[in-house]
Amino acid sequence: MKRGIGNIYVKKKFGGIVMGKLYFRYGAMGSSKTANALMVRYNYIEKGQNAIILKPRAENRDGEKTVKSRIGLSAECTFVEDFLDTVTNEWFTGKSDSWKKLDCVIVDEAQFLLEEQVDLLAEVVDKYDLPVICYGLRTDFTSHLFTGSKRLMEIANYIEEVPTVCWCGRRAHFNARVHDGKIVRSGEQIMMGGNESYVSVCRRHFLSGEVNGERERNLNE
Repeated sequence: MKRGIGNIYVKKKFGGIVMGKLYFRYGAMGSSKTANALMVRYNYIEKGQNAIILKPRAENRDGEKTVKSRIGLSAECTFVEDFLDTVTNEWFTGKSDSWKKLDCVIVDEAQFLLEEQVDLLAEVVDKYDLPVICYGLRTDFTSHLFTGSKRLMEIANYIEEVPTVCWCGRRAHFNARVHDGKIVRSGEQIMMGGNESYVSVCRRHFLSGEVNGERERNLNE
């Protein structure tokens, strides 16, 4: 039997063997990715299991070592960099077997990961049969892949979109950076911000530059 949390099978046991997988769950801003991550963590805890939640050090909107969703859910976290230092210096060398105490690794804001960090997380999956579930944006405000997201799209076992909608009612795939109500097309790839700086839109309105309006309805359908 498959035992899952939500619609992700975080562990599969066949003859006592635990089979970990690398997951990438991506979505535009406002799609409740962080809330999903925190709920998955809670479900592990509720079942008496241990899930660690990580975020890259570059993500500092909610303060150090805190993961917080827009709807108010929050939890303490560990920096990805510190976790991977432990993996490299203690787990891989055999100095520590603390991995045995973990049932799942959850990563928020995974778009900010470096390629080599994604590769190390994949190695954690393969060496220790630990599921690693990554949540993040797929593309930046220019519609190009983030480094971490690109690598996850390349090597993750499972890739799933966390949906959200554009103001017009269509599914939103793009993260538009806005200033004074207009889409910004150039600038640094990473700029922290929330609703005041970014809006999720569909491709049509990303290309046209329209960031608000009334929901469109086709009454002939």
